[in-house]
This record gives sequence, C-alpha cells and structure tokens, in this order.
Amino acid sequence: MALNAHKPAHLVGPLRVSLRGHPLLASPRLNKGTAFPISERKAFGLEGRLPYRVNTLDEQCERAYGQLNQRDTAIRKNTFLQSLKDQNWTLYYGLLARHLKELVPIIYTPTQAEAIMNYSELFRRSEGLYLTFPDRDRMEEDFLEQTRGRDIDLFVCTDSEAILGIGDQGVGGIGISTAKSVMYTLVGGLDPSKSVPVVLDVGTDNKTLLNDPLYVGWPENRIRGEEYDKFIDRFVQLVRKHYPHSLLHFEDFGVKNAHRLLDKYRETHAVFNDDIQGTGAVTLACIMAAVGVSRRSRAAFKASSASSSSSTSQSISKDRLSDQRFVILGAGSAGMGIATQIRDAMVAADGVSRAEANSRFWMVDREGLLFEKEDNQAELQAMDVRKREFVRPSEERWDLVGLARDAEDETIEWEGVDPHVKKDAPTSQVQAAGKLDRDIEWEGIDPNSQTTASPSSHPRSPGDPVSLLHVVKEVRPTVLIGCSTASGAFNKDVIQAMLAGTEEGARPIILPLSNPTRLAEAVPEDLMHWTEGRALVATGSPFPPVKMSVEGKDVEFKIAECNNALIYPGLGFGAILAQSKRITDTMLIAGAKRLAALSPPSPNATFRTATKSQPPTPTNTTANPSYRTSASPQA
Repeated sequence: MALNAHKPAHLVGPLRVSLRGHPLLASPRLNKGTAFPISERKAFGLEGRLPYRVNTLDEQCERAYGQLNQRDTAIRKNTFLQSLKDQNWTLYYGLLARHLKELVPIIYTPTQAEAIMNYSELFRRSEGLYLTFPDRDRMEEDFLEQTRGRDIDLFVCTDSEAILGIGDQGVGGIGISTAKSVMYTLVGGLDPSKSVPVVLDVGTDNKTLLNDPLYVGWPENRIRGEEYDKFIDRFVQLVRKHYPHSLLHFEDFGVKNAHRLLDKYRETHAVFNDDIQGTGAVTLACIMAAVGVSRRSRAAFKASSASSSSSTSQSISKDRLSDQRFVILGAGSAGMGIATQIRDAMVAADGVSRAEANSRFWMVDREGLLFEKEDNQAELQAMDVRKREFVRPSEERWDLVGLARDAEDETIEWEGVDPHVKKDAPTSQVQAAGKLDRDIEWEGIDPNSQTTASPSSHPRSPGDPVSLLHVVKEVRPTVLIGCSTASGAFNKDVIQAMLAGTEEGARPIILPLSNPTRLAEAVPEDLMHWTEGRALVATGSPFPPVKMSVEGKDVEFKIAECNNALIYPGLGFGAILAQSKRITDTMLIAGAKRLAALSPPSPNATFRTATKSQPPTPTNTTANPSYRTSASPQA
C-alpha cells in the first residue's frame, strides 16, 4: 500500500510500531492479516493469533473478491467493503485497485448515496471526526483527540446539507467525506493515514431523520445564521492553527453557504470546494475534449462535402470556448461553479472580456431562464452577485411567434410528476419520471410547490417565464448541461430542438450531470437514439454502453463519466506536495487542460475524459499520468 507514495524512495523505510498482538491486528492501518510473514508474526506476538498459511496480497484479494461477489446487491457490496476497510487498509485498497472500474461505483457514486441515506440503520463503527454543535465548547479537545501526533495533509469536511443529489442527510454526510478521502488515496496516491474525514453536525431539517428513533446524529433542526458561521469558523481556525499546510476540502455544503464559505477562507488557507471548483474543472475538461472531437467531425464533414452545393446551417459551432453557447439547467452551486469555471477559462484562454464571456451562458432554473424583468428588480438585488452576472438583460426580447403552445400540448406542471411528461404520456413514463416528492431538489427550492411554468413549456407572452425548450430553440446551444436533479428534463423535444440548431457535421455536446443515476436529466441511450448517434455525451454517474445501429452499422458508444474524482485527487495531491497556500483559478484551469489532453479520439467518435486501460495500483498511482493534475508550486 502506498503509505509513503509521495516521498522519494530514499526516504521510505520500515514502519516502526509499538503495537503487539491483538492491538496490532485491530489497527486497520497496520493489520495485514494472513499476509504477516513468519518473522513478523514472531516479532509482534502474532503466533497463535493467525492461521498457519501465509498469503500474498494477490491471494488475499482473490479471496476477498470472491466474498464480495457473494453479495447480490450494490449496497451489500458497499457494506462489505466498508467492513473490510475497518479491518485492513492494505487489503481494501489492494482489492479496489485490482477492480477499479467495477468497484468505484460501489464505494463512491452512485451506491454511496444509498449508504448515506441509510447511515443510522447501517451504522456499525465510527470513522472520522464528528464535531457536533451542542459540543462546540470542547471542539478543540475533540479535534486534538483525533489528530494529535498525526501528520495530517487533508481534511474533507461536510455539513451534510446538500449530499450528492439526495439533500440534507445529517450526520450520515460523514459517508461522503470518507468516500472522497478514499479517492484521494486510490487515484491520487495520498497516504490514507494523512487524511481526516469530518462531519460538522449542525442538525438536520430532514424530517425522516428527526423522526427516526435510531438516528445517531444530533436530532434538532439545522443551526443557521451567526451561530452556524461561528461554528464553522471555529473548525476552520483549528485547521489553520494546528495544520497550516493542510488542504481543506469542503464537500456538499448547501447552496446558500457553499460560495460564501469558499470566498471567506480561500485567500487565507488552501481551501477547495469540490461542488463548485471540482465540478467546474472536470466539466471544463470534458467540454474542451468534446469541442475538439466536434471540431474534427465538422472538418471531416466539410472536407467530404466540399464539392456539394448544399447550404450549411447558420448555427454556431466553432473551435474556441468563447465561440460556444452554453445552456445550463440548474443554477445552484454546481451549475454556477461550472459556468464560472468555463467563463474564467474563456477569459484566460481566448482573451475575451468577463462581460463578453458571461454573454455565452443561458442559465435556466425552476422558474425558467434567469433574465431581468420589470417586476423582479428586488429579487435581482438580493441575488448572489455571481448568479446575477449570468442573468440575461431585459432588452433581450425574443420573437414568440410560432412558439405558442397548442392547448393539447400542455405540459404537466410541478405537482409530483416530471414537467416534461405530456398529459397523454404512457403511465410507465409518468411513473418513471414522477419522483419530485423525494428526488428533485433544485438546490433548496421545494419541488412540490406549484410554479407558473415548467422547464419544457413555452411563454405565452414576453412577461412569462422562459422555459428550457424555448431557450434551446432560440439560442441553438452547442453545449447543454444539466445540474438540476430533474430526472428526464432533457426530453426528446429539447434534444431534437438542440440537434436542429447544430451545424452540419458538428456534434451536440450534452452533459446530464446530476447524481445519482436516477436523477440524471436524461438517459444516454435515449440521447444517442434521439440524435442518431451524433451526440457527445458525458454523465455524472456511470451508465452502461449504448448499442445501436448507425448508418447500417452496429456501434457501441461507451458513455463518458464526467466525475469530479477524475480531477480533485490529483489536483489536491499536487497542492499538498507543493504546500500551496491557496487553490487558485489558474491551478483549476491548468488541471482541466491536462485532463482534457488525456482524452483520445474514440474509434466510434465518442469521447472520454479518462484514458486508463489498466487501473492504477496503490504503489503506482502517482506515476500514472491519467490521474495526475499538478498544482503550481508558485501558488
């Protein structure tokens, strides 16, 4: 196991320990189980505590893999692997490294979301640091009990308000902190003993948890306002005081706190918000790679049709980021993080002004397109300044002729079913999409409240909300991104409208990024069929390949996964190695460019953001360029 993977070879030697007998076997960091050789069994008093046979790590992994496959569901496999980690880190990481592609979805998204939702029910053993609001006066004592004498490089912390796509999960949010910490080791090469998963338990507004007699967290409503800020600040100051060179990774904070806390601390410590910066950087890399594929596709088409007299579309599909048109569904922390990251890259790479770069984005939330209206000036003034930058100007008036809905084409509004499902849709379609009471969170907005418009409807007049479908028809986006957790939002009408506005030979870039899988804005199989195989698709969670016939040929499209885990382990590890005092925007853009460069042209003209044919092992991850993203040592 790569306990010292980040150190030069001449500095790595035997690990000296004082534990013997059962305490040694009970330490997951030190326990090797049946892999302890005879000499170490004698030296550490393990004779009689282990069976006779000495196994290699390969043999142990083979046995553990067989045990794993006896579990018939993903959550049972997740629980088995968690138990294995509680016993033997060497075996745990060895097994994951040997079956990386298969097991990452088990220990990370999407299965970890289910484990977090059922944390209190599944609880067996604590892991990480639990800091609870009613115990705030002894926070430093609790902090030091967990960290004293340890060389900590990384703290992954959450307040659990916006976990994955499942919302407020209270103390169960520790599960996302532990999963992220595992990825830092698995694909970044960080010594797992140098990271601390943290949950900041400030209560929960999840009624299911509050009414659960077995809930193991603090069973009170969330603390907010000044008391919340003081609690968070107390933790951050402890990190700065005792581990000034560590990386502080913020994870799954609510939309009202994520940007605010990042701004507050990023200039005084190496602070990284994965939902904002990680999501933005990996999506930027994905788009850079996709634009390259679309460019090659368009060039090939033009070359093949050079002698043709057929006219070409007036749609925009150029080579630079600033030539693209971005429609983003979901204006919460993830959507804003993506827009901000792409905008900053435009300014840096293409030399356009900030205002000009902002003009390339159309943000759509639950109330429709964000744009100025005479009656929403107070709302705009109260809006976060970042979000306000992307509001479309009031003078932008679109011609509504021909876009009015026929009466029979009414869509169902947000009342417990997907707004894109037509009233005459098959029952199965309604059932598959109608999970708003639990699934669709829209970044803190109540999904069950009645609204004046649905994302696929058209405005009846200039004062009405402007829907996703209307925006797509008017803007003719080259890139469509979903961060809404609105399952099915990218329906056939929306996608075919996008395809109709795509330049001949170019390829629409469609990224339904919401997690977990059941909350994705579209299913890749539908996207590929609706676009006849032309779409460049990446998702936020893993999906199986799509097999279909294109121009009479059977083709398999491997679906790219636009997952933050492709960038934050390498980026964070680089910052740790450089002992960076800040995580700068330049680092994020450099990391995205490097990741995009690793995406090769695919034989079937899809694109991928990772390029490993064999998974890295814990001893060679840092030498694997597919998983490295260096942070600037000058930062």
